Amino acid sequence: MHIIPVLDIKDGLVVRAHMGNRAAYRPIETPLSPTADILDVAQGLRQLYPFPAFYVAELDAIQQGLAAGALERLKPLVAVADVWLDAGFASLRQLEGVLTMDGVWPVLGSESQADTSVLGHLSGNPRLVLSLDFRGDEFVGPPALFENADLWPSRVIVMTLRRVGSNAGPDFERLTEIKRRAGDRAVIAAGGIRHAADLEQLEALGISAALVATSLHNGSLSPEAISSLMNGNDSRTG
Repeated sequence: MHIIPVLDIKDGLVVRAHMGNRAAYRPIETPLSPTADILDVAQGLRQLYPFPAFYVAELDAIQQGLAAGALERLKPLVAVADVWLDAGFASLRQLEGVLTMDGVWPVLGSESQADTSVLGHLSGNPRLVLSLDFRGDEFVGPPALFENADLWPSRVIVMTLRRVGSNAGPDFERLTEIKRRAGDRAVIAAGGIRHAADLEQLEALGISAALVATSLHNGSLSPEAISSLMNGNDSRTG
């Protein structure tokens, strides 16, 4: 079971995400870091475990488009870990540039798609990650993108926004169904993970990895539990 720490970025700082209400997100306060700077927070997380990958959500980019300098800001992080980058990618032009960058794995969020054309062109690219985004029971994005599993790339995130930071637990039922449809693709859980028992249950369902934030910052996942779950696998997630 891979644990991938999440760094939600808003106005250039790491913020505390809660149930997908992005307007209310505020800079994170965590015992792992003296500031909300992305590199400080990442360094604090890597004191828990030398995580081989981070998930970075550029929230301003998701809502308004990727700003100049955003990718440059990530270079020090890419130097020590792979970065799965969700930045509201919605065009082939945006993705083709990112796909040339070593250590950066673009995440295609369903909420940012107008149709299935971008995914259709790039679904065979081994570095593309698809995020299937949900608010409650509602899929956010073109229905055909969710319904046609043949379009899905080799890595698929199941993002349950209402459970992010909620301490509600993962949506095991939805994850089970999507794993069944995904076949041999890697399915990654996101939203609601509380403790090691949740991760163990996900692993038993065949889920390959989990995006985690709150339980790392509040201590629910100790360094010992993280190391045990990662099973000593420190190879890069990519």
